[in-house]
Amino acid sequence: MTDLSRYRNIGIFAHVDAGKTTTTERILKLTGKIHKIGEVHDGAATTDFMDQEQERGITIQSAATTCFWDDHRFNIIDTPGHVDFTIEVYRSLKVLDGGVGVFCGSGGVEPQSETNWRYANDSKVARVIYVNKLDRLGADFYRVVDQVRTVLAAVPLVMTLPIGIEDNFVGAVDLLTRKAWIWDDSGDPTSYTITDVPEDMKEKVEKFRTELLETAVEQDDAAMEKYLDGEEPDMDTIKACIRKGTIANDFFPTYCGSSFKNKCVQLVLNAVVDYLPSPTEVPPQPEVNLEGEPTGELAIVDENAPLRALAFKIMDDKYGALTFTRIYSGSIEKGTSIMNTFTGKTERVGRIVEMHADSREDVNRAVAGDIIALVGLKNVQTGHTLCDPNKPATLEPMVFPDPVISIAVSPKDKTASEKLGVAIGKMVREDPSFRVETDLDSGETILKGMGELHLDIKVDILKRTHGVEVDVGAPQVAYRETITERIEDSYTHKKQSGGSGQYGKIDYIIEPLEAGSDFEFESKVVGGNVPKEFWPAIEKGFRTSIDKGVVAGYPCLGFKVTLVDGASHAVDSSAVAFELAARAGYRQSVPKAKPQILEPIMKLDVFAPEVNVGDVIGDLNRRRGMISAQDTNPTGIRVKAEAPLSEMFGYIGDLRTMTSGRGQFSMEFSHYAACPRNISEQVVEEAAKRKAEKEKK
Repeated sequence: MTDLSRYRNIGIFAHVDAGKTTTTERILKLTGKIHKIGEVHDGAATTDFMDQEQERGITIQSAATTCFWDDHRFNIIDTPGHVDFTIEVYRSLKVLDGGVGVFCGSGGVEPQSETNWRYANDSKVARVIYVNKLDRLGADFYRVVDQVRTVLAAVPLVMTLPIGIEDNFVGAVDLLTRKAWIWDDSGDPTSYTITDVPEDMKEKVEKFRTELLETAVEQDDAAMEKYLDGEEPDMDTIKACIRKGTIANDFFPTYCGSSFKNKCVQLVLNAVVDYLPSPTEVPPQPEVNLEGEPTGELAIVDENAPLRALAFKIMDDKYGALTFTRIYSGSIEKGTSIMNTFTGKTERVGRIVEMHADSREDVNRAVAGDIIALVGLKNVQTGHTLCDPNKPATLEPMVFPDPVISIAVSPKDKTASEKLGVAIGKMVREDPSFRVETDLDSGETILKGMGELHLDIKVDILKRTHGVEVDVGAPQVAYRETITERIEDSYTHKKQSGGSGQYGKIDYIIEPLEAGSDFEFESKVVGGNVPKEFWPAIEKGFRTSIDKGVVAGYPCLGFKVTLVDGASHAVDSSAVAFELAARAGYRQSVPKAKPQILEPIMKLDVFAPEVNVGDVIGDLNRRRGMISAQDTNPTGIRVKAEAPLSEMFGYIGDLRTMTSGRGQFSMEFSHYAACPRNISEQVVEEAAKRKAEKEKK
C-alpha cells in the first residue's frame, strides 16, 4: 500500500517575476533532483523548457515535476505568472491539494497575485506564503504581510522573521523554535548555521511569537484552555493546530527568504511537509451527472476504490500526446483500458510516466493521490474524466473563460496549408483558452486568445515547433451586440405551393436583460395555438440567429425572447416552419429594438515610477481609460484602471517608452460595455469593408 500521508501535491504561483521558477529550481536542487541550478535570466531553468520561455524569461505553460524531501514525495507544478496564461494556473489549482504563494519582497501583492489568490480561494486550496527577494532594494517583509491582510483579505500567520534586509539579508528566525538560521555568502544553500536569536531582535520575536501562538491555539479548545492558564502547549500540539488552521484556510503560514541567494528555502520545504495537506486530508471530489449536477457521490481517496481521475492538461511532444492526470481514487496500470466519460469510449493506457519538466520516467502503476502523465490516449481533452469502465462516473468539469482578442492567419504556401490544420488541432487540445474558427466567406483561419502576448506566442509556436509559416493579420476585438428596448412583435412564415406547405405564426416579446447575460427563451403560450412540440424549434431558430447581429454581424447577446401566442396549421405546420419563422422574426424585430454594439472592457493594473505617473495617467485618459485607484509603494505607483481593449493594442511599447523601460502592466477581461457612438460607427464601417473585401475574393 502507498502511504498517502507522505504525499504533497503542490503548486507554486505568483505574479510575473516574483521568483516562482527560481524557487522551484532551488527546491529541485535541495531535494537532489538536479545537481546544477539553472537560472531563469540565463534561459536555463529546468521547468522553463520551451524555446519561447527561455528567450522571454517567463513561464508560459505549467510544468510538473516530482521530488522528495524529508521522506515525503512532492508533486510540484510551476505555473505561469503572466495574466494571458492564467488558464494554466486555474487548471493546475483545480488538481492540487496545496500551494506556495510567492510574493516579491519589494513589489508586494501584485495584480496577478490577486487573480491567482482568487482562483486558489475558489478551489479551496490550502497555502503557505513565501515572501521572496528580500535581498532586493526596497524589500520590506512587514509591508508585504500588511498587504496580504488588506489587499487579499487573508490572515497571514508569520512563522519566520528576516534577519537583515536588502544587501544585509542573511537569514531568518524560526519563531516556533526561537532559533536563527543564518547563511554565509558562499551561495551554497546548505551552508548555514542554526544559532540563538540576535540580541536586537528578541523583543520583536517574542511579540510575533505570541501572536502566532494565540492564533494557532484557537484551533483546539484543550490547547486554548492550557494556553489561557499560562501553560504553553508542546511543539507537536502547536504544529497540529497550525496544520488544522492551514488546511481549513483560516490562516496562511508566512515565510521569508531569497531564493536567488539560496537563503531560507529549506524552511518553506519543512512548512510544506508540516502544514500542507496530503491527498487524504482534502475534501473528496464530488461526482456529477452528464448535465454537471452533483450526484451526491464522492471520489474517495483510496487506491482500492473504483478509478476516478481528471485529465487537466494535454501536451504534444515528439513521443505523442501526453495527458497530465490527477488520480483521485483507484489506480491505473500500464496496458489496462480506462473509460472517458465525456466520449463514452474506452482507451488503452500505453505508458504511465512520472514527469520531470520535459523528461520522464516510466512507471507501471499509479494510485490515488498521484499526478502523472499517460501516453497513448487519443480522444481525451482537458477536463475529461477517466474512470473504471465497469463503474463509470464523472468528476466536476473545468470552466474556461472566453477569448477576447482574435487575429487572422493564412498559410504562406501549399505545404504550410497542409500542416496548419494538424498543428492547430494539437494546440487547441493543449490550451482550452485558445480557440480557432474558419471564416467561411474568406477561408481565413481566425485564432482567438486571451491577449496579445498569448496570440504572439501561439504564432511563434506555429512557426518554430510545427514549422508552419503564416501571414498574420491585425488583431481584431471580440465585439458583441445587444438590444436596448422591449419590442412586442409577430411573424408569420407561410409557404404554400402545391402539396404540403409550410406554416407557422409566432407572437413574441423581445426584451433586454441585464449586462453580461446570455440569451434566454421562455414560452407563455396557453392552449394549443402553438403546439408544445414546436417550442424547441422556435427556441433553436432564435438561438442559431444570435451568432450574427444586425448592426455589424457580431454575436448578439443579453436579451430574452418570450413566446406569448401564435397559430399553427393542422397539415402545413412543422418544426422546420416554426424554426424559419423564428429566424425571420429575429431579423425583423432586433433592428426595431434599438440594437447597439458592446466592446470588451479590460481591467488594468499599471506599475510606473513616480516621476512618470502623470504621463501614464494622461495616456490612459486618451485611451478612454477610467482610473479607479492609485497605490504608492517604495519602488513606484500602481494605477488601477479600466479601458476598452480596442485602445490597448501595442500599449506595452508605449508604456516602456514613457517610463524608460521600467513600466509594467497586466490586463484581464472585466466586462462588456456599450460603445460610444463614434466608435460604433467605426466598427460598423470596418465590418462593412471586411464584408466587401470578402465578396471580392
